Amino acid sequence: MAGIWGRRKREQEELAAQDADLARRAEQALVAADERIRSTADELAFAEAELGESLTADLKSALTAVRTHMREAFQLHQLNHDEIPDTPEELRTRNARIAQLCDWAQDLLDEKTSVLAESVAKVRRAPQVVAQVRADAEALTARIPQTKDAIARLSARYAESAMNQITASAAEAEQLIAFATHGADVSERRRAAKQNEEANLALETATEATRRASTLLDAVEDFEIEALRAESTLAEVVADSRGDLITARTAPQVPAVAAAVTALQDALASLSPAGTPGDPFAELSRLRAANTGLDDAIAAARYRAENPLPSIAQVQHAIDDADRQLGVARGLIAGHRGWIGADARTRLAEAERLRVDLSDLLPAEETREEALSNARRVAHLASEALQLAQRDIDSSRPQDQGWGGGGGWGGGSRGGGGDIASGILGGLVIGSLLDGIFD
Repeated sequence: MAGIWGRRKREQEELAAQDADLARRAEQALVAADERIRSTADELAFAEAELGESLTADLKSALTAVRTHMREAFQLHQLNHDEIPDTPEELRTRNARIAQLCDWAQDLLDEKTSVLAESVAKVRRAPQVVAQVRADAEALTARIPQTKDAIARLSARYAESAMNQITASAAEAEQLIAFATHGADVSERRRAAKQNEEANLALETATEATRRASTLLDAVEDFEIEALRAESTLAEVVADSRGDLITARTAPQVPAVAAAVTALQDALASLSPAGTPGDPFAELSRLRAANTGLDDAIAAARYRAENPLPSIAQVQHAIDDADRQLGVARGLIAGHRGWIGADARTRLAEAERLRVDLSDLLPAEETREEALSNARRVAHLASEALQLAQRDIDSSRPQDQGWGGGGGWGGGSRGGGGDIASGILGGLVIGSLLDGIFD
């Protein structure tokens, strides 16, 4: 008994210590949250003067919400120290709620002030950003003549279809540079008028305009490099295509190969003559597609020559054999359902699932091989289902009973069920051999 009272006393002391720690943390959190509200209010006042009310609206709303909820925290703390006695459970619940409210207030103010800090930093960096925009615009303007010369030089070498992607690059870059300079001017004027939100927007668009102008000018230089690379690759594909045309002479002469040869010859004939403007990108794409088409046609023709397409009669015999084996397995399982396990039932279900689509696959040449393979698969699954079902039947039947004695069903050293299965399986094998004669 003394041990029980001692353990209970220790538990009460530990709980009291935890309650005291919670009360102390609640008071500290209340003080910290109140100080944070006051400091954030000061930050808001400075931010409104620097950014305006529009950019600081979120922080202002958050501060209002925090003040509203903190009133509840102060009321709970007051209840903890009024003249009405409280139970430990009441004090514990109030202090936990105070700590929760204070943590929420701190988290919300952290989130909103961090966003506002980014806006303040952006405003304070505005003079440097404006200077960078002007410097970028000046550097990009100096590149315009070189870009125009490059476009003129490339236009004499490449067709208009290839040049479409860069023909207007210089003119568009000039417009963007002018827009960026104008945006920088607008940003400075708006900032001087204390319209910081509009000033920031103008500066952001000016910065984006210089980035896009730089991308356009870089694209002209990249085009020249990519065009040279496409020409080099085109020469390799031309050589490969001519070799494929020679190879096609020894391939099986089927309509698909002949059509692919004609398509590749047409693609080669459509290439731009040497010394005339061409479109290496389009020509490479067209020639590569024709080259790949011939490769695929030759591979398919050779495969078909090595693997002749099965006839409809051959596939039909395989389907008939599958149906026969399915019927035997289905009948045996249906007649002994109480004895059949999951393995046999699963094989039969899978065989029946594959059998459903066999008739649709039979007529078309492109699916005839699949039909033959599926038919053989159905027959195999049905055969497995039959063997597994017979195994379940043999293992479920009593081995010491039989018809007419002899220690088994039907007499003999093995049960009659085994003899039945042997006869059925033998018949199926004979049926398969007969179908093989037609194959």
